[in-house]
Amino acid sequence: MAKSTTRAAFRCSECGWETVKWVGRCQECQAWGSVAEAAAPSGRTSAAPTTTAAVPIGEVGLDESASHTSGVPELDRVLGGGLVKGAAILLAGEPGVGKSTLLLEVAAQTARYQRRTLYLTGEESASQVRRRADRTGAVQDELYLAAETDLGAVLTHIEEVRPELLVVDSVQTIGASGVDGVPGGVTQVKEVAAALIRVAKTRGITTVLVGHVTKDGTIAGPRVLEHLVDVVLHFEGDRESRFRMVRAMKNRFGPVDEVGCFEMSHEGIAGVLDPTGLFIESHRTPTPGSCVAVTMQGRRPLPVEVQSLVTPTLQERPRRTTSGIDGNRLAMVLAVLQRHCGMPLHQRDVFVSTVGGARITDPAADLALALAVASAELSTPQPSGVIAMGEIGLAGELRRVRDLETRLGEAARLGFSLALVPAGAHADAGRRERTIDGLRVFELATVADALALTRLTQEARPRRREAGMAED
Repeated sequence: MAKSTTRAAFRCSECGWETVKWVGRCQECQAWGSVAEAAAPSGRTSAAPTTTAAVPIGEVGLDESASHTSGVPELDRVLGGGLVKGAAILLAGEPGVGKSTLLLEVAAQTARYQRRTLYLTGEESASQVRRRADRTGAVQDELYLAAETDLGAVLTHIEEVRPELLVVDSVQTIGASGVDGVPGGVTQVKEVAAALIRVAKTRGITTVLVGHVTKDGTIAGPRVLEHLVDVVLHFEGDRESRFRMVRAMKNRFGPVDEVGCFEMSHEGIAGVLDPTGLFIESHRTPTPGSCVAVTMQGRRPLPVEVQSLVTPTLQERPRRTTSGIDGNRLAMVLAVLQRHCGMPLHQRDVFVSTVGGARITDPAADLALALAVASAELSTPQPSGVIAMGEIGLAGELRRVRDLETRLGEAARLGFSLALVPAGAHADAGRRERTIDGLRVFELATVADALALTRLTQEARPRRREAGMAED
């Protein structure tokens, strides 16, 4: 008897990877519990009746996609205008960063405008949420609160309350009966999210889902969760700092390069319209090892001060410690300073930090980092009112940065008097110096030119007499 060649196939629900036998972890996307038996094809699909007729795109109404304010201007800025009817929003962030506090404030502000809001919590009891609402002033008549962890009960609450805004905190704590897996698993999260989004679309309810994150900062659960929702927001911040940022990673109703700034306090969370002073230290006298750069957080210019400390070391491998700056970026800048600027940093411990706990990923801060390290190494303060912006290449050249005019406008508004930028970044690149609202702008080609202009060169090294510090 001939052996049958038909074998059961298993497919990953996340990436579509197929295998002839079941495995607990997908070998392609490394997702756990996503491999299941693939259903056999049922044949060709025949035509079916349509729900709505196709019309020219110019005749499609815009009323259903109109947005209304959430009551929190900084969140409206990130969302592209406000909350859209029937939209599904996913807000993810680390534990304790303030997701529940922010959404409770959004729910209270929405209820204050006489829009019925339902806040469903699966992580806390109703009394715990009420206690936080009393502290932050979020108690409103149109704000309904329930503590549920069963999907069927959640849908019943939606039927009874009929809210305009639904907040689910969080989607990983809700379980669906009759579905395999535990709450928070891949199958459960997919079923719960799909059911809530289906209700949001059919009833026109703006739905906000809170999501957990993994150790590496990505959203926990299946990747398909991010495809199901309309907006994906990341809530970022350091627990030791009061400053928080909401960043849009996906937005079907607005731009994805906007950032909202917030400040946490014992009274709740509040938007910060001008976060400039949070990341700049005011020094009464010029201090070595400090430089300011204007970074771009979305489309918002944000000045950040970089501080550095350079000390001799007796260890075979000097220390390179950073806070708020990528360590690999610092290593590259130190190599450029030693190779192209003649600074012997291979026998120095280098410590770099940002003021206020800011995290810099913008490469335009490279020049400010280099000037801060050079100032600390030479114990020479920079001239007052200097701001630096430019990406550093491995050959020591300064590369162009995006939105330079916006950065320079912010620097001029804050009262800086001298700006160092890459050469050729302006349309009139033939002029090495220009002025913008009292701000003198110098266009430079290399890092060595920037050090020479600020007098941070080996020839300008002062004679230091501190005990135990040998000069090169």
